[in-house]
Amino acid sequence: MNTPNENDPAENESLEPETQVEGEEETQVVDESLPAPLAQSKGPLQEYMDVNFLQYASYVIRDRAIPKLDDGLKPVQRRILHSLNRNDDGKFIKVANIVGYSMQFHPHGDASINDALIGLANKQYLIEGQGNFGNILTGHRAAASRYIECRLTELARTQVFNDEITEFVPSYDGRGKEPVVLPCKIPVLLMQGAEGIAVGLSARILPHNFQELLQAQIAILRNKPFEVLPDFIQGGYMDATDYNDGNGKIKVRAKISAEDKSTAVITEVPFGSTTESIISSIEDAAKKGKIKIKSIEDYTSENVEIQVKLNAGVDVDQAIQALYAFTECESSVSCRMIVIKDNRPVEMSVSSALRHQTQRLVEILEQELKLHQQKALEELHLKTLVQIFIEKKIYSRLESCESLDQMRSETSEGLEPFKKQFVREVNEKDIDHLLGIPIRRISAFDIEKHRDDMDELRAELEVIAKRLENVPKYAIEHLKGVLKEFGKPFARRTEIATFSTVKVQKVAARALSVSYESEKGYLGTQVKGDRFQIKCSEYDKLIVITDDGQYRVIPTPEKLFVGSNVLHVEIWDRSRVYTVVYREKGVSFVKRFKTGGVIQNKEYNFIPGAAKVLLFSDSSPEDIFVKYKPAQGQKINEQMFKIKKLAIRTPKAKGVQMTVKKIARIACHRPKGWDLTKVPTKNLSSE
Repeated sequence: MNTPNENDPAENESLEPETQVEGEEETQVVDESLPAPLAQSKGPLQEYMDVNFLQYASYVIRDRAIPKLDDGLKPVQRRILHSLNRNDDGKFIKVANIVGYSMQFHPHGDASINDALIGLANKQYLIEGQGNFGNILTGHRAAASRYIECRLTELARTQVFNDEITEFVPSYDGRGKEPVVLPCKIPVLLMQGAEGIAVGLSARILPHNFQELLQAQIAILRNKPFEVLPDFIQGGYMDATDYNDGNGKIKVRAKISAEDKSTAVITEVPFGSTTESIISSIEDAAKKGKIKIKSIEDYTSENVEIQVKLNAGVDVDQAIQALYAFTECESSVSCRMIVIKDNRPVEMSVSSALRHQTQRLVEILEQELKLHQQKALEELHLKTLVQIFIEKKIYSRLESCESLDQMRSETSEGLEPFKKQFVREVNEKDIDHLLGIPIRRISAFDIEKHRDDMDELRAELEVIAKRLENVPKYAIEHLKGVLKEFGKPFARRTEIATFSTVKVQKVAARALSVSYESEKGYLGTQVKGDRFQIKCSEYDKLIVITDDGQYRVIPTPEKLFVGSNVLHVEIWDRSRVYTVVYREKGVSFVKRFKTGGVIQNKEYNFIPGAAKVLLFSDSSPEDIFVKYKPAQGQKINEQMFKIKKLAIRTPKAKGVQMTVKKIARIACHRPKGWDLTKVPTKNLSSE
């Protein structure tokens, strides 16, 4: 597991908030709070600090924190791989020894080298580890470097190194030489990803799938469209809708399934999380009442398995949504692709970086082909020399020679008639090579085998020449070969999906209890009242309706004075339909309304200011039953109003007129003793 190194933040693999650095440009800043002579002065110390700070910032950006585009490696990673290659004999080497070898090239502490090596080994592409290298799933640290061993993978041996085409520069102390960049024939930058914090900028490049990257390179060489998306060793789900080609963000989720009606099982963790951090976040959410759980059992070994036991009555599907909403089971990962290109930091996209690395692959293959061609031509030249020297018995002319110079002269003269058969002109080195052939080799010379070897070289040169005529085509063949040989273990692990953000209000466990104390007029979770026992969560909003025709929406309070005239309190739902009967200027009106959108803590009226509420209901009754006060000449004393055809209005709209009679009693349910066959009925509508 690659862990942060407190002593070396520039090589730290964890990403922190981007540091904004002021004063990098050499512009004079005038501080108006200082006296004019001091504000505008810039002494030698200030100039000295400016120059040195810029040098330090440039060093951290180019030589420590940000990877190079050409090989996708930071300096510390390149030095580790170079040290492993120098000491590679196919056997495992103690990590402590490799750290020591790398310190010959790396001018910083051993902790940063050790952490970077463990990070490379855990990514499984270039370094193979033996022993406890930590666990990226659980977050456990690696064992001490003296107890673990490593070596290069076959992929690294064949696709990363070639000293003959590598540019070397002196190491920091001048005692050795280190590569400027490694001739990587695979897109290491996007395979492994990278994170780094420099002065004034930070980079976060997400890892991508090995097979998909090579297939995309083949598409680039064929001038076809392509798309690559991140892939993580941890697995899980990923929504890359906002990935923006490496400069946006992604959402990642754990894989959670319902084992039974009371158990949710986490089988894969998202990128950036571990089983320990997820369990900790679940426990924290449970303590805050956001999710109701009975216990958590961690059975993780080679594969992740975290069982979350739920309380009785908790719906497992809703609990899974709550895990995504309130824990590390879902998170958002931002990315920004900054690399060193032509010795400068450059922000670019994933697709442009992959195109650059594909073009570099073509260049490297062309260099290797030309080098191979040069070696084959040289070998053919030497074999031609040996063949003519022995077959034409030129060696017999040396028997009468008394000096080395005479032997060289005789050999040169003997070869002169055959110079058109040679690949190049014969030089003194070639003559010395012929003179060094032992007699036993001449006497045992196999002419047929020698000619077969020369034919093989000529055939090989023809193949090389054909490949050099169309290097991109050869690059496609090379990529297909790498895919066939090394691609199988690196299948996609993260499942691509599209998922919307879970609304916390809908999945939060309603663990809070709100009540209303009517005598003192207080409402809240810390109030032991006698009315409105409401179960809610901290994300719920409450609507408080009073008998003077007002309402307001408030966050869930601990203890809030709302007055002693509260008619109704409940969890606010903007689509809830309310029914009210009110009396204004001797006329009774009925209205059905919704609150719609509101501003928190703002008071709204749902009846005119001078009116009085006669009936309020939080439901939509179809009938209203009225008993009138006795009056002289009044024939109807009881009446039923059918209001199911009333349209739903806004709170400020006026209601529909019911009656001008004075009402003694009104209800939404039939009073006892009422004979509906004898009670007059009136249908009300909004028309």
